[in-house]
Formats: sequence, C-alpha cells, structure tokens
Amino acid sequence: MSIQIAIHPAQTKILRELLFRPQAGFAQLQKPTGLSGDHFSFHIARLVELGLVEKVARGAYRLNAAGKEYANRLDTDNNTVERQPKCAVIPALERVHGGRKEYLFQERLKNPFYGFWSLPSGKMRWGESIVQAAAREAMEETGLTAVFEAAGVYHERVYEAESDNLLEDKIFFVVRGSHVQGKLITDFEGGQNEWMTADELSQKKKKFDSFTHEMKILDAQEWLVERETRYSKQVF
Repeated sequence: MSIQIAIHPAQTKILRELLFRPQAGFAQLQKPTGLSGDHFSFHIARLVELGLVEKVARGAYRLNAAGKEYANRLDTDNNTVERQPKCAVIPALERVHGGRKEYLFQERLKNPFYGFWSLPSGKMRWGESIVQAAAREAMEETGLTAVFEAAGVYHERVYEAESDNLLEDKIFFVVRGSHVQGKLITDFEGGQNEWMTADELSQKKKKFDSFTHEMKILDAQEWLVERETRYSKQVF
C-alpha cells in the first residue's frame, strides 16, 4: 500500500529513531522528541493508529512493513520526508492509416500547460508494472487497447524561466502501443485526442518541447534521455 500521509514533526523523529533500531522502548523514543509523557503517548499512539508502528512485548515499539517503507524516504539529517521525482508512463499508440504512420496525440485541457499537445501520459499507480500502467492509462483516456512494449526512459526537470525555480521532476517510461483496437474517445475531461503524423504535430503552436526527444525514443535512436527545460510562468 502506498503511504501518502502528512505526519507531525515529533512523529517523524520517532520514525527516525526506529529506522536505526530493531525495536525501542518508550523512554528511548521519547527522549529525542523532547515531549512530555502525555504528549509523547499521543504521538506514538497516532503512529500505531496510522499503521506505521506496532507495539511489541514489554512496552517496546518497532516499525512494521508500511512504516519501514515510509521511514526509508526520510532525509535523516533534516528529519523530513524527501521529495522524489514523479513516475509516469507515455502510452504511444501508433498505426499505419492511408499509407501514413500516425500517433494518437492529445491536447491537454487542464493545468498546468493548458492547451499543449503531446503524446498521452499518466502517473503510475502503486504496484503497477510499466506495461500495466500504459494499458490502463490508454483505456482511461482514449478507450483503446493495444499490445504494449517499453521503448525507453525520458527524465525531465522543468524550471520556471523567470526565477529558475524547479517546478517539476518527472520520469516517463515511453511505451509503444501497436495493434490498436477499440472505439476512440475523442473528448474527455482534461483533454482531446486526435490521430496525426509526427510532422503534423510539430506544426502545432503549443506543444511540449519534449516531443522530439520522445519520438527519438520511439524511433529507437535513443533509449534514455535526461534534460532540463524552462517555461515561462504564463505558460505553466
């Protein structure tokens, strides 16, 4: 199960202590928090309630499986949960139609990057394989099925042009989808889909500048692309 919760700083300190011990007693865990007995009791009970810590014999506590997964994301120097890149898939559906090689491209009709064209994409869910995530995203956003095969990896860090602040850090698994079947969903909440050639997409005024790099992966010219890109605050 994916852990997506916000916890109190005192609870973070408790998790940090347990990260480096098989188990620990009440007094050992209370000391680094600087809390009174009552306040500490509240926070350790809360961690048990959240399913991150379990009580063992003689009043000792230890991390359970979910707690270990969560605590392993801690920056142990700063006692904060580390922010990590987002993992997503790009299900690149392709076909030959009328003698033309076409891809299913999508206009994004939600923020950020409202009105930009690209290949479809979507976040991976906890426990999914890359191919499973691509198949699910394709069905949800296009209504189509395909035979999917991983083609490569695209890692992009997006900065705001004016401030140079990092806005997004994303790892995309580019997945080729062939033998496409089903009835296309043209419009859906958040976007619209259209078959076109790569050249036709390149003529769109608003498109992600990652487009050419993703196509190189699909054409087997590259298997891994890592780059930085910058967009103005008005665009983002």
